[in-house]
Amino acid sequence: MAQETEDLQPLAGRIRNYFTGYDQRQFTREQILRQEERRRERARIARELHDTLLQGLLSASMQLQLAEGCLPPNSPAKPLLSRVRNLVRNGIAEGRAALQGLRSAEPPPTSLDQSLSGFLAELTPADRARVRIIKMGRPKPLDPAILHQIFLIAREALLNSLRHSQAKKIEVELEYSPRKLRVVVRDNGAGLDPQLLRSGRKAHWGLTVMRERAANIGAHLRIWTKPNAGTELVLSLPLASARSSTPL
Repeated sequence: MAQETEDLQPLAGRIRNYFTGYDQRQFTREQILRQEERRRERARIARELHDTLLQGLLSASMQLQLAEGCLPPNSPAKPLLSRVRNLVRNGIAEGRAALQGLRSAEPPPTSLDQSLSGFLAELTPADRARVRIIKMGRPKPLDPAILHQIFLIAREALLNSLRHSQAKKIEVELEYSPRKLRVVVRDNGAGLDPQLLRSGRKAHWGLTVMRERAANIGAHLRIWTKPNAGTELVLSLPLASARSSTPL
């Protein structure tokens, strides 16, 4: 009986290897198909962006340049038009980088608070509520790609507050602890529609994009709002899996 069992072991091993190999080959084929599907979808999105958004920005930039040239040199509107044209030009550059499969912009080379301050400095005075950036704790090294995603989330939250909330005061808190980075953007504006916050509408991609960015870097995103009592966005990121030699 022992001899028969011993004789069957090589056969059992071959059977096991056959099915294991089949599973591995099937998995590999499915993985290749998924990658090809993602490649085609990225190509389709790139075409759509090029034919719609990027071409629209290029047309807007040319019209702004014409309008700026029609103004007398001492016109008070000339610096404003020039600043708007620079912002459009930056948007075109980011769009082109995205079409090439790159990040929409390089990771901020300075600290997160300096990058956000630089972004705020690009806005016109009419866009500005009173914005205060508060930094607590000592910055920790963070992977540049993850840092860039945090910057984009915070920038989107600031833009929402500046454009839609009618807030008079906006605060950005950057809290560094040994194990976690916490970013808070709060305003004293009109608040968000609770239905919009729960479901998200197709016309408001900002909330969806912020949540997707947070999920992709392993962060937790919470948004609190109340009519006429403002909005608060809190991003929490554990630092254990996001460290780098690049300073935050």
